[in-house]
Amino acid sequence: MKHTKHALALAGITFAAALTGGSAFAHGEKAHATAAAPVPKEQKPWGIAGEASDAKRTMEVTMTDDMRFTPSNIEVKQGETVKFVVRNKGKVLHEMVLGDRKSLDEHAALMQKFPGMEHDEPHMSHVAAGKAGTLVWNFNRAGDFDFACLIPGHYQAGMVGKIKVLPRQ
Repeated sequence: MKHTKHALALAGITFAAALTGGSAFAHGEKAHATAAAPVPKEQKPWGIAGEASDAKRTMEVTMTDDMRFTPSNIEVKQGETVKFVVRNKGKVLHEMVLGDRKSLDEHAALMQKFPGMEHDEPHMSHVAAGKAGTLVWNFNRAGDFDFACLIPGHYQAGMVGKIKVLPRQ
């Protein structure tokens, strides 16, 4: 019986990890990416992780406790690598997560169920109050995409933005 309980607990943890892409559950305010750590390169519908050395443009995005991003509409060119400096001007943790509506909705639902969920992906920047983080992304696919703060309650309060990636000419 004791082994069955442990097996069930392990199965539950494995299932939860699979739902979150293998992430742990502890969404604290730690820095999620370090300069020395290699950036995982996984193609997403909205692009792929970029290298800071390839960024020809740096864009500042601010986050505030009124649940808004500034700017909330961003336009880039297909193939462009952008370094985002993400500033939290609020008093609570905020994040900028790139995605499409479907992926953000799914992630937001998981964050509601597991508010302490930790995730460390190159298309996310978690920023403690009064601090700044960075996110470097290569927009190698044209289209209309989104970004949001998925801290429980923030997304639901409208902390979202739009990214338009113009096709190559």
